[in-house]
Amino acid sequence: MRKPIVDTKRYFYTGFWIVVAMIGIALFSYRTSAPPQAALMGEFGGVSLRIEVATTSAAQERGLSGRESMSGDYGMLFVFPKDGLYGFWMKDMLVPIDIFWLDAQGQVVSIAERVATSSYPNVFYPSAPARYVLETVSGFAQTHTIATGTPLYLKNFPDVSK
Repeated sequence: MRKPIVDTKRYFYTGFWIVVAMIGIALFSYRTSAPPQAALMGEFGGVSLRIEVATTSAAQERGLSGRESMSGDYGMLFVFPKDGLYGFWMKDMLVPIDIFWLDAQGQVVSIAERVATSSYPNVFYPSAPARYVLETVSGFAQTHTIATGTPLYLKNFPDVSK
């Protein structure tokens, strides 16, 4: 009996294991990739903002670090489970920002304006307990006359109590 020139059985098994490996890699990559953060719209000081919400420890630790620019209509909202004196620093930050601490009703209780990237390792704390922290482009507070008591209004705010 003559042996075939092409060993189709060998190619079939090799192809099968390559496909299995590719599916495994795809599933592993999908499960280990960071989940997309919630995005919503808000109004702050009469300005519409696109807001990225950071609710997980990993997202809060990463924050805005590494970003090379921010638009004037963008903010990152850090959501905490209870009121506290949450400190923020500028580790790995490439752009200066304004930091707003807000109470459980969404009103500003403290502001750090024009926080420079060179301020690291200094930590900035609010003057009163806060539930949320909003970071925006530097100069936002002055440009839009944001002061203590200014409310942040959010549309489709996610339920983060669970």
